[in-house]
Amino acid sequence: MHRAAPALGLFAAARLTGMLVLAAWAWHLGRSPRALLATSWDSGWYTRIAAHGYGHTLHWPDGVVQSDLAFFPLYPALVRAVTTVLPVEGGTAGLLLSWAGAGLAAWGIYLIGERLYGRRTAVVLVLLWGLLPHSIVLSMAYTEPLMTALAAWSLYALLTHRWLWAGALAALAGLSRPNGIAVAAAVLAAAAYELYRRRATARVWAGAALAPLGWLSYLLWVGARRGDLLGGYFAVQDGWTSRFDLGKGALVFVRDMLRGPTQFGFATALLFTGAGVLLFALLALVERPPLPVLVYAGVLVLITVGGSGFFESKPRFLLPAFPLLFPLAQALTKARPRAAIVVIAALAGLSFSFGAYALTLARMAL
Repeated sequence: MHRAAPALGLFAAARLTGMLVLAAWAWHLGRSPRALLATSWDSGWYTRIAAHGYGHTLHWPDGVVQSDLAFFPLYPALVRAVTTVLPVEGGTAGLLLSWAGAGLAAWGIYLIGERLYGRRTAVVLVLLWGLLPHSIVLSMAYTEPLMTALAAWSLYALLTHRWLWAGALAALAGLSRPNGIAVAAAVLAAAAYELYRRRATARVWAGAALAPLGWLSYLLWVGARRGDLLGGYFAVQDGWTSRFDLGKGALVFVRDMLRGPTQFGFATALLFTGAGVLLFALLALVERPPLPVLVYAGVLVLITVGGSGFFESKPRFLLPAFPLLFPLAQALTKARPRAAIVVIAALAGLSFSFGAYALTLARMAL
């Protein structure tokens, strides 16, 4: 861990500064920084599940029905475990888990970056991840830090040929978020390549079998609970206007957005998501990382771009896609120090200000 210490220190400094900026602005507005971080938007759903289990449903006047079954179980289960052991409320437990998850994720990201590109690039990579515009989510009671930690360590296990660890961590990632299936896809792609090379062993098969179990088990459990084994979960997501339609809904939304006045949050979501697509193209065409890393990033981009509903949340869905930052980290490592400092300083300013805006002034969910 000592090799990662500089990267982890910079990451912690970036996230702490972001929270201090948010706190200062929140206090200026007479609001509680702790409440903003611990109870905003989806955080309330997770803490409710942790306290009372599943079964809460909202019925809106327009006929929309939103069920808490849309939220995967690992994070609320861990929140419940923490509140059982420590004398803290659910929101505080969620923050502790997210902060720990973000630190573990940064460590795993560093190890992957160091293995593929060397120590300097790995340090820059971790810092960039901590300074993304939506990185305030890494300091909130949200699931992205936990999923990214599981994904990073599963990918590192694949790169170091620890198949059982890779499969087990992928299964847990699949229990953390809907797009956790991207980790299982990476493990399965790596296993398929080993089979193609005729190097598949019992451990490879076992890792591949474990990888999708978490995601599939929750989908089937929700389906059984709803009386539709294969379609029940997707019906729940449809109630949240969330469905995978290969980007048709997103394109219609963008078309309508460009035709008239729009909110700042939608415009920034389009800009940041477009940047993610461009970075994936650079990753695939220029960096050419190992197959599981490329598949993991590609599936996350595909789910984000191809999904409809909550357009403003698309940049958050890309937070776990840290391999997208490989081209930028490589470029900054090779750039002149002054130019690199200017870019990082600008990104820090954007990150800190956008985080404060998103939690205090924006009228839409992250």
